[in-house]
Amino acid sequence: MRLNQWVDNGWLRRHKTSREEIENLVMIIDRDLRDAKGGISDDWRFGIAYNAALKLCTILLYAEGFKAERTLQHYRTIQALPLILGKERKADAIYLDSCRSKRNIVEYDYVGGVTEHDADELIEFVKELKADVLEWLNKNHSELRVGR
Repeated sequence: MRLNQWVDNGWLRRHKTSREEIENLVMIIDRDLRDAKGGISDDWRFGIAYNAALKLCTILLYAEGFKAERTLQHYRTIQALPLILGKERKADAIYLDSCRSKRNIVEYDYVGGVTEHDADELIEFVKELKADVLEWLNKNHSELRVGR
Protein backbone atom coordinates (compact mmCIF):
# COMPACT_ATOMS: atom_id res chain seq x y z
CA MET A 1 0.00 0.00 0.00
CA ARG A 2 1.21 3.52 -0.75
CA LEU A 3 0.98 6.61 1.42
CA ASN A 4 -1.53 8.24 -0.94
CA GLN A 5 -3.82 5.28 -0.26
CA TRP A 6 -3.42 5.96 3.44
CA VAL A 7 -4.72 9.48 2.81
CA ASP A 8 -7.70 8.02 0.96
CA ASN A 9 -8.31 5.70 3.93
CA GLY A 10 -8.21 8.67 6.33
CA TRP A 11 -5.08 7.43 8.09
CA LEU A 12 -2.88 10.34 6.96
CA ARG A 13 -3.43 13.91 5.89
CA ARG A 14 -1.32 16.16 3.72
CA HIS A 15 1.28 18.20 5.59
CA LYS A 16 3.71 20.84 4.36
CA THR A 17 6.79 20.85 6.53
CA SER A 18 9.70 23.27 6.75
CA ARG A 19 13.39 23.09 7.51
CA GLU A 20 12.65 24.73 10.86
CA GLU A 21 10.07 22.07 11.77
CA ILE A 22 12.50 19.28 10.86
CA GLU A 23 15.32 20.99 12.80
CA ASN A 24 13.07 21.22 15.86
CA LEU A 25 12.28 17.50 15.61
CA VAL A 26 16.00 16.71 15.36
CA MET A 27 16.64 18.84 18.46
CA ILE A 28 13.97 16.83 20.31
CA ILE A 29 15.65 13.61 19.19
CA ASP A 30 19.06 14.86 20.37
CA ARG A 31 17.59 15.93 23.72
CA ASP A 32 15.86 12.59 24.15
CA LEU A 33 19.01 10.63 23.36
CA ARG A 34 20.93 12.69 25.95
CA ASP A 35 18.21 12.29 28.57
CA ALA A 36 17.83 8.54 27.98
CA LYS A 37 21.47 7.85 28.86
CA GLY A 38 20.85 7.28 32.54
CA GLY A 39 20.12 8.51 36.00
CA ILE A 40 16.46 7.53 35.70
CA SER A 41 14.53 4.27 35.62
CA ASP A 42 14.90 1.92 32.69
CA ASP A 43 11.18 2.35 32.03
CA TRP A 44 11.62 6.09 31.51
CA ARG A 45 14.87 5.67 29.56
CA PHE A 46 12.98 3.34 27.23
CA GLY A 47 10.04 5.73 26.93
CA ILE A 48 12.30 8.65 26.10
CA ALA A 49 14.20 6.61 23.50
CA TYR A 50 10.89 5.49 22.02
CA ASN A 51 9.86 9.14 21.69
CA ALA A 52 13.06 9.83 19.76
CA ALA A 53 12.34 6.89 17.43
CA LEU A 54 8.82 8.15 16.87
CA LYS A 55 10.16 11.60 15.98
CA LEU A 56 12.48 10.02 13.39
CA CYS A 57 9.51 8.29 11.77
CA THR A 58 7.64 11.61 11.94
CA ILE A 59 10.47 13.30 10.03
CA LEU A 60 10.09 10.70 7.29
CA LEU A 61 6.36 11.30 6.99
CA TYR A 62 6.67 15.09 7.14
CA ALA A 63 9.39 15.15 4.49
CA GLU A 64 7.15 13.10 2.20
CA GLY A 65 4.31 15.59 2.77
CA PHE A 66 2.13 13.68 5.22
CA LYS A 67 1.08 13.62 8.85
CA ALA A 68 -0.65 10.79 10.71
CA GLU A 69 -4.22 11.34 11.89
CA ARG A 70 -4.82 11.11 15.64
CA THR A 71 -6.40 7.66 15.62
CA LEU A 72 -3.55 5.15 15.85
CA GLN A 73 -1.11 8.02 15.27
CA HIS A 74 1.97 6.27 16.71
CA TYR A 75 1.16 3.00 14.97
CA ARG A 76 0.67 4.61 11.56
CA THR A 77 3.77 6.78 11.91
CA ILE A 78 5.88 3.70 12.64
CA GLN A 79 4.26 1.59 9.92
CA ALA A 80 5.16 4.23 7.34
CA LEU A 81 8.88 3.57 7.93
CA PRO A 82 9.28 0.72 5.40
CA LEU A 83 6.99 2.46 2.91
CA ILE A 84 9.41 5.39 2.86
CA LEU A 85 12.84 3.85 3.49
CA GLY A 86 12.12 0.57 1.71
CA LYS A 87 10.66 -2.83 2.42
CA GLU A 88 13.99 -4.02 3.84
CA ARG A 89 13.12 -1.84 6.88
CA LYS A 90 9.97 -3.86 7.67
CA ALA A 91 11.74 -5.58 10.59
CA ASP A 92 12.55 -2.14 12.02
CA ALA A 93 8.86 -1.20 11.95
CA ILE A 94 7.99 -4.49 13.66
CA TYR A 95 10.62 -3.83 16.34
CA LEU A 96 9.40 -0.26 16.91
CA ASP A 97 5.81 -1.44 17.11
CA SER A 98 6.80 -3.91 19.83
CA CYS A 99 8.55 -1.00 21.58
CA ARG A 100 5.34 1.01 21.25
CA SER A 101 3.40 -1.72 23.03
CA LYS A 102 6.02 -2.11 25.75
CA ARG A 103 6.18 1.63 26.26
CA ASN A 104 2.39 1.77 26.69
CA ILE A 105 2.55 -0.93 29.37
CA VAL A 106 5.22 0.82 31.45
CA GLU A 107 3.62 4.20 30.92
CA TYR A 108 0.06 3.23 31.87
CA ASP A 109 -0.09 -0.20 33.50
CA TYR A 110 2.86 -1.15 35.70
CA VAL A 111 6.45 -0.41 36.70
CA GLY A 112 9.44 -2.51 35.72
CA GLY A 113 8.34 -3.90 32.38
CA VAL A 114 11.57 -2.82 30.73
CA THR A 115 15.08 -4.07 31.44
CA GLU A 116 18.31 -2.10 31.24
CA HIS A 117 19.13 -4.16 28.15
CA ASP A 118 15.81 -3.18 26.52
CA ALA A 119 16.51 0.51 27.08
CA ASP A 120 20.13 0.29 25.90
CA GLU A 121 19.11 -1.68 22.80
CA LEU A 122 16.48 0.88 21.82
CA ILE A 123 18.85 3.79 22.39
CA GLU A 124 21.43 2.19 20.08
CA PHE A 125 18.74 1.46 17.51
CA VAL A 126 17.63 5.10 17.59
CA LYS A 127 21.20 6.32 17.05
CA GLU A 128 21.53 4.13 13.96
CA LEU A 129 18.08 5.06 12.67
CA LYS A 130 18.88 8.74 13.14
CA ALA A 131 21.94 8.44 10.92
CA ASP A 132 19.91 6.60 8.27
CA VAL A 133 17.00 9.06 8.38
CA LEU A 134 19.26 12.11 8.13
CA GLU A 135 21.19 10.55 5.25
CA TRP A 136 17.88 9.77 3.48
CA LEU A 137 16.62 13.29 4.17
CA ASN A 138 19.75 14.92 2.78
CA LYS A 139 19.63 12.72 -0.31
CA ASN A 140 15.89 12.91 -1.04
CA HIS A 141 14.84 16.27 0.42
CA SER A 142 17.93 18.44 0.42
CA GLU A 143 15.76 21.53 0.94
CA LEU A 144 15.08 20.17 4.45
CA ARG A 145 18.74 19.35 5.21
CA VAL A 146 19.66 19.90 8.82
CA GLY A 147 23.12 20.71 10.16
CA ARG A 148 23.56 17.52 12.19
